[in-house]
Amino acid sequence: MRKHAVRVYPSKEKLARENQLAWKMAEISADNAPIGDAVIDMVINRIIDNASVAIAAANRRPVASARAMAIAHPRAKGATVFGMPNDQRFDCEWAAWANGTAVRELDFHDTFLAADYSHPGDSIPPILAVAQQMGKNGKDLLKGIVTAYEIHVNLVKAICLHKHKKDHIAHLCPASAAGISTLLNLPKETIYQAIQQAVHVSFTTRQSRKGEISSWKAYAPAHSSKLAVEAVDRVMRGEGAPSPIYEGEDSVIAYMLDGKDGKYEVPLPEVGEEKKAILETYTKEHSAEYQSQALIDLAARMKEKIKNFDDIKSIVIHTSHHTHYVIGTGAGDPQKMDPKASRETLDHSIMYIFAVALQDGKWHHVHSYAPERAQRPDTVALWHKISTLEDPKWTAAYHDQDPNKKMFGGRVEITMNNGEKIVDELGVANAHPAGAKPFKRADYIRKFDTLTEGIITKAERDRFINLVQRLPELSAEEVGQLNVQIEKGLTSNVRDTKGIF
Repeated sequence: MRKHAVRVYPSKEKLARENQLAWKMAEISADNAPIGDAVIDMVINRIIDNASVAIAAANRRPVASARAMAIAHPRAKGATVFGMPNDQRFDCEWAAWANGTAVRELDFHDTFLAADYSHPGDSIPPILAVAQQMGKNGKDLLKGIVTAYEIHVNLVKAICLHKHKKDHIAHLCPASAAGISTLLNLPKETIYQAIQQAVHVSFTTRQSRKGEISSWKAYAPAHSSKLAVEAVDRVMRGEGAPSPIYEGEDSVIAYMLDGKDGKYEVPLPEVGEEKKAILETYTKEHSAEYQSQALIDLAARMKEKIKNFDDIKSIVIHTSHHTHYVIGTGAGDPQKMDPKASRETLDHSIMYIFAVALQDGKWHHVHSYAPERAQRPDTVALWHKISTLEDPKWTAAYHDQDPNKKMFGGRVEITMNNGEKIVDELGVANAHPAGAKPFKRADYIRKFDTLTEGIITKAERDRFINLVQRLPELSAEEVGQLNVQIEKGLTSNVRDTKGIF
């Protein structure tokens, strides 16, 4: 690995393109480094994981709306849409939109947390959609996904977006553009322009994850997918992009990030070095914000020590800066304590999540968010006794550069009415690579089976699972079948007249 120094350059101080971050990322995207078995295995896991959460969300309103929009853009040799028959194809840009929304809706797929936050699996829908439309095989698809993860993870390690209230799709979009470019085997110059175009158009605010959180939280990565596809298409036609996109005196670092004196060091592999960043990412066992994963497991463990929840006086969660200020009481969002809040908001309330997990000893992607569950009087009473505090120890662990030391959990103090205290802590979720029960292939398939039960047929389940596990050897025709079909019960599965399209 190497670290690339990035700063703002005044226009009078010309920065050669070979020294620009976008060019360095293009070099990595264009190389043909070997892909190891562990990386191949994890790419397959991630495709299975994406499909499981997408099918579970197939009939939720945002997903159905996105699918209806995609259905309005049929294309004979296009891409598939989750749930729809494989012989129905749509423009890859719109398939990526529909599939990206389906993957993101439940907030239940993979994550990587460092200087910023990310869901690197969000890059798979646009890369797969373009692969299907452009007739690419399994090896091409594999290479594209590996590149996207490499670019995304390393940007997240180095450049903090949330500090400036910028949404994390600003790292996702260039990663997706890079992955699509690798898939299509584009030249370095073209990839360079595609990455720059993707960065330029993808900066948005974090209001999508603040206050009354709406369905846009699910749409944002899918919007990024559309932007990435368009960016690559434009540059393939010979068009350019604003340059230098990171280092320019009127560009993103200068005016959207740390300012004219801002400096970053972005780690990137050497040209020809194996891209292993996907191995640093982790999926979710529970359908909730990643910082809640370890705390859900901890709540289930602490439940065994409590006989009567009415005897609890207060619960304090000592945790990282991010958990406290984004999903904790440090956010100052009254919606996070509101029993009538949306699922999207409850997903970003560790107070609600811990209360339900403590009472139930488990978490369910549907039942744990049901209105009747959120509004249960005893749950509301317990929920409102919970607060969070930032603990420097947990903030430092959250930002530790050593994957073996990085932690996302916290320490919980439960104070009973009689003064007794129950204290426990957990650093990483059970399913985390360093956790008590790290997820393996069998766990991803079990998650797929749990989330798709009663939605797809066993024959369709077997067809998809058997196909995806042969990813590196798939033909272009087989890549075109890399979709999960819902035989009965899929809503918004025909073209309608509700919108403009």
